[in-house]
Amino acid sequence: MLLVGLTGSIGMGKSETAKMFRALGVPVYDADAAVHKLYEKGGKAGEPIRAAFPSAIVDDAVDRKALSRCVLGLPDEMRKLEAIVHPLVGEAQMNFLREHMEAGAHMVVLDIPLLYETGGETRVDVVVVVSAPYDLQKTRVLARPDMDEAKFAAIHAKQVPDAEKRKRADFIVESDKGLDHARAQVAAIVEALKTREGKVLKERLAATK
Repeated sequence: MLLVGLTGSIGMGKSETAKMFRALGVPVYDADAAVHKLYEKGGKAGEPIRAAFPSAIVDDAVDRKALSRCVLGLPDEMRKLEAIVHPLVGEAQMNFLREHMEAGAHMVVLDIPLLYETGGETRVDVVVVVSAPYDLQKTRVLARPDMDEAKFAAIHAKQVPDAEKRKRADFIVESDKGLDHARAQVAAIVEALKTREGKVLKERLAATK
């Protein structure tokens, strides 16, 4: 099974691109959705986060805005949060992979916003980067509720620059040229990966001999 890493900086259109892969029948693991599930009432991250950041818990669930106030711009606190969340997200990802491997899927997409920032590119076979010009990225992000220039600047500063992601990517989806253009690019990537999946499988089999 081919592991496809899908990533892109904030506001680049990654979520919309993930929908395009799903529409073509490719299973997609959504890291953000996994975190939301961990944060909801009864989620596995609730009690560990309560212990570390009591003010982030509202009605027995993790309030993402409150949690953001606890960690944004505070590297030590961010590392504390990551130490709680990353293992739980990893567990959810492994369950996803196991499910689709058993179902016989030829490829899956791992939608991971901070793929490069966390070294995740070493754990996938290929990387697809969603990209758009900075001005469009900024316009998209600032149109979101509860977003401002300072918050965008803080998030943007933490992410690997888009130009660097493009250099390191196996494939690029340009999200500034319209949905039809992006859909065509995604369809072409899926077709190309069908061939690559066979090559990767052969390499893995050869490595076990």
